[in-house]
Amino acid sequence: MTEAATPATLSGRRILVAEDDYMIAEEIAEMLSDAGAEALGPVPTVADAIRLAATKDCMDAALLDVNLRGETIWPVVDALLARGVPMVLTTGYDEDAIPRVYAHLPRCEKPATGGAIARALVHTLALA
Repeated sequence: MTEAATPATLSGRRILVAEDDYMIAEEIAEMLSDAGAEALGPVPTVADAIRLAATKDCMDAALLDVNLRGETIWPVVDALLARGVPMVLTTGYDEDAIPRVYAHLPRCEKPATGGAIARALVHTLALA
């Protein structure tokens, strides 16, 4: 998942990562670290993501897998939207699986490369 051209604008950013696939989570954390960002987590469950989101005041963005161990991420999305935290969704599902209320959120389809994820995060942060 790592790519040499990871955008430098992630440097110093704190990114919540919610991903239940251990290998993908580690690759994302490594990509963020290589870009100078700090991965908060990664966490594999909705409960862990809610807990982390509630305890971390200084969070620049979030990267959220839509389905964590059979549970949808929407409660976390709602909590982060209420706090104004920009986010990118990752999913293997097509866009029809995303409820309309969340259709405006940027999305990376799995399998996504580290570069694609980094670009989506940079773009989302630029709009925030």
